Formats: sequence, C-alpha cells, structure tokens
Amino acid sequence: QVQLVESGGGLVQAGGSLRLSCAASGLTFRYYDMAWFRQAPGKEREFVAGISWSGGRTNYQDSVKGRFTISADNANNTAYLQMNSLKPEDTAVYYCAARIPTLVRYTYWGQGTQVTVSS
Repeated sequence: QVQLVESGGGLVQAGGSLRLSCAASGLTFRYYDMAWFRQAPGKEREFVAGISWSGGRTNYQDSVKGRFTISADNANNTAYLQMNSLKPEDTAVYYCAARIPTLVRYTYWGQGTQVTVSS
C-alpha cells in the first residue's frame, strides 16, 4: 500500500521560510517522479514543482521560480519543498504526489499540509 505523508506546514509571516517534507512508503521511491501541488480556497489545484525519478530534472511554476526548491532523498524515501521569501498568495494546502515516469498523471497523493502566509 502506497502512502505519502506530508509534514512541515504552518503559519509564517510574509518573507519567511518553510520546508515541507513528503515521506513515501510502499513504493520504490527512486523510480518515481515526485511533485508538489497546491490548492488555495476557491481555486483549482495547481502544479508547484516537480523532480524526475533520476533527480536530474526539476521544473517549477513560474510564480515560485527562484523562491522554492524541490529535492528528493532516495535513501530516506523523502521529497522536500524548500520555500523561501513566502508571500500571502502562497497560502494553500500543499500536496505531495508521485507517478511512474511513463505516465502523465500523478497516481499517488498525500493528504495535504496547510501553509498560511500572513501579510
């Protein structure tokens, strides 16, 4: 049974930082692409950042480029999202997701962690 468990969310002032973690179990972590999505109240869920299974490629939503960094620790089956220079518009529930690289859609999802940025 595949499980993705996010942690690290919370309340932070604008300009602050948070690091989200996604602990994976039930899958061979290093063979999966990993990503972070977010969903703000009243909005569609959106892609934030992704990292390829090999770790060689990362991509980001334009609004977070230069502020967020995605990484993966294969030894600990954990993905991370380092978020710096946070803005109130970054407030959302953040979800971790995983997919086999040959698929387009992400197959496995975590339960989400709330990030709230105050102005």
